[in-house]
Amino acid sequence: MSKLQLSVAMGDYDRTRALFDGRVQIDGVDPVYMLLSPEEMFFRAMRSQDFDITELSFSSYLVKHSKGECPYIAVPVFLSRAFRHTSIYVRKDRIQRPEDLKGRRVGLPEYQLTANVWARSILQDDFGVAPEDVTWVRGGIDTPGRPEKIKLQLPPGVRIEEAPAGTTISELLDQGEIDGFIGPRPPSAHILRRNPNIGWLFDDPTAVAKDYYRRTGVFPIMHVVGIRKELAAAHPWLPGAVLKAFTQSKAAALELLSDTSATKVTLPFVEEQLKAARESMGEDYWSYGVAAARRTLETFVRHHHAQGLSARLMAVEELFHPATYESYSI
Repeated sequence: MSKLQLSVAMGDYDRTRALFDGRVQIDGVDPVYMLLSPEEMFFRAMRSQDFDITELSFSSYLVKHSKGECPYIAVPVFLSRAFRHTSIYVRKDRIQRPEDLKGRRVGLPEYQLTANVWARSILQDDFGVAPEDVTWVRGGIDTPGRPEKIKLQLPPGVRIEEAPAGTTISELLDQGEIDGFIGPRPPSAHILRRNPNIGWLFDDPTAVAKDYYRRTGVFPIMHVVGIRKELAAAHPWLPGAVLKAFTQSKAAALELLSDTSATKVTLPFVEEQLKAARESMGEDYWSYGVAAARRTLETFVRHHHAQGLSARLMAVEELFHPATYESYSI
């Protein structure tokens, strides 16, 4: 039997590199890999289904999947995870505490972005700032006129305005036309460098995020991996093979990261950070699979639905291909 020739879109991460360079194979697949930015992957996947296997925004996937309209079925491979306390920027000359955001105007590139769902959940659960308490101003971070990838039906109390034509939300923050900014990328670098009144909402976001994890056990998931539904239906072995291969690729990355004879990433204190992560979050701190991530998944689907993004509150058992909930053991 010949292998399936499939296109695979994913980010250029240490945890995907063993797939891209061939050290790890997807059983039964002859892949054509494309290393793309999240914005390009997600736009092309949701608008024109350009890929057979692709990294997906968890939020965009859930918007579509909750309606039965997603062309992809996900597997529990979490290529991007991040504590989104660092995604909230404010005018420090106006906003001193999270609660100060009530009644303010906050810019964002898209309302439904996964990072923004998590940031709003943090503001609501920990500081009592609900999405309805803020006026949201939507626009491109660096380029004017960014559209929402997916048509949304938001609760009536949520107010969204479009940024003025020809203007970015980075510029609005710089000019003081908005009071804050939430997004997976920071505001424009040149604006951050020259304007001392713009900074993180949390002066020490790492400390706040560590406290959040200690209290909740939640390590936020940003991206999943999706397989075309018709492919998964025609080849029932494929979802399990994809999960297996991505898991092996992550293991290869962690093995290299642990080899400190010569640091594998261009950053000091990697050995210390790795030790600290394992001590506070466990050996498998960046877990794939449903069991270890259940609390994080339950938190996300609850907030996603409460924020008016998913058509119904989905159970964790509905999120991924059925073949990926259990695996063999030796």
